[in-house]
Amino acid sequence: MKGICKMLLFAMAMICMQFGNAQTVFGKWKTIDDRNGQPKAIIKVYKEGNKMQGVVQKILEEGRENAKCVKCEGELKDKAIVGMKIIEDVEEEGDGVWKGKTLFDPEQAMTFRCKIWLNPNNPNELMVRGYLAFIYRTQTWLRVLE
Repeated sequence: MKGICKMLLFAMAMICMQFGNAQTVFGKWKTIDDRNGQPKAIIKVYKEGNKMQGVVQKILEEGRENAKCVKCEGELKDKAIVGMKIIEDVEEEGDGVWKGKTLFDPEQAMTFRCKIWLNPNNPNELMVRGYLAFIYRTQTWLRVLE
């Protein structure tokens, strides 16, 4: 009887560990410039209600730590990029894929449609695809482990 109890406890512990280690799209991510391979920023991706949001927490490029959105228009003109929401109201489509209309690039002052998902081969990589008409570009963001 003791052996069965020990096996059940072990099995339950293993199941809890699996659920505890499950990776999600939410958390902090380091963006990488896909042109030069250099880190650019830390983005906090979070869930608000049932929608994904993302905000710039830190700029990693030396000398640009206090960058402002100089190309932006309207209320975002010359606003600090740190603290700026760049992913807004993106919805889960199923199978861990999120899609929406608001992925904002403050350097270009452009908004793209987007598709966001975890790399199925590496849950510490977030695939972020921006669409402009039928043209798209995909970046790989790296999970910031705290």
